[in-house]
Amino acid sequence: MTESLKSSKEGFDLAALIKAARSQGDGDGQRPVDRWNPDYCGEMDMVIKSDGSWWHEGTRITRQPLVELFASILRKDDDGETYLVTPVEKIRIEVEAGHFTAVRVDVEGEGESQRVFFTTNMGEIVEAGPERPIRMDTDTDSGEPRPYVFVRGRLEALLTRPVFYELVEHGIIRGEELGIYASGTYFPLGNI
Repeated sequence: MTESLKSSKEGFDLAALIKAARSQGDGDGQRPVDRWNPDYCGEMDMVIKSDGSWWHEGTRITRQPLVELFASILRKDDDGETYLVTPVEKIRIEVEAGHFTAVRVDVEGEGESQRVFFTTNMGEIVEAGPERPIRMDTDTDSGEPRPYVFVRGRLEALLTRPVFYELVEHGIIRGEELGIYASGTYFPLGNI
């Protein structure tokens, strides 16, 4: 039987969330969060910062296995909000930029047939292509480009600056635009 995450006080019991998340694994860390349809229970004071760090009630979560556990029950829904999901409850959290950060890029080959692989801060390896596109956005405050790659579901990784610069080294110029091929698909990276 799955326990409720609501504590007797206002908010949610973090220990109960950890226990519920651990009980739902399939052995390899993957949880079927897209198949779960729990009731919405409110929000938790948890933030994924733009640098990829996780914070709870103003304190950074420094235990990587705990962050990876939370990341395994993360889901972004059609409403554009991000939730921690268990089979019985859904709790909204804040995400400043990406759900993850891409901390490494590896490029195999060149031209239209090249393959581009990103490693996230959670150790996931993602191959960019039609199923996992690279997209560009702009930081509204600084005006700087914000490159992302889809990881799973609607979850994205923000490319760290060194990763983006390395990706640009493998780009091509089309007229006034810089872009990159990944698994036969062209992705624009910005105007030159």
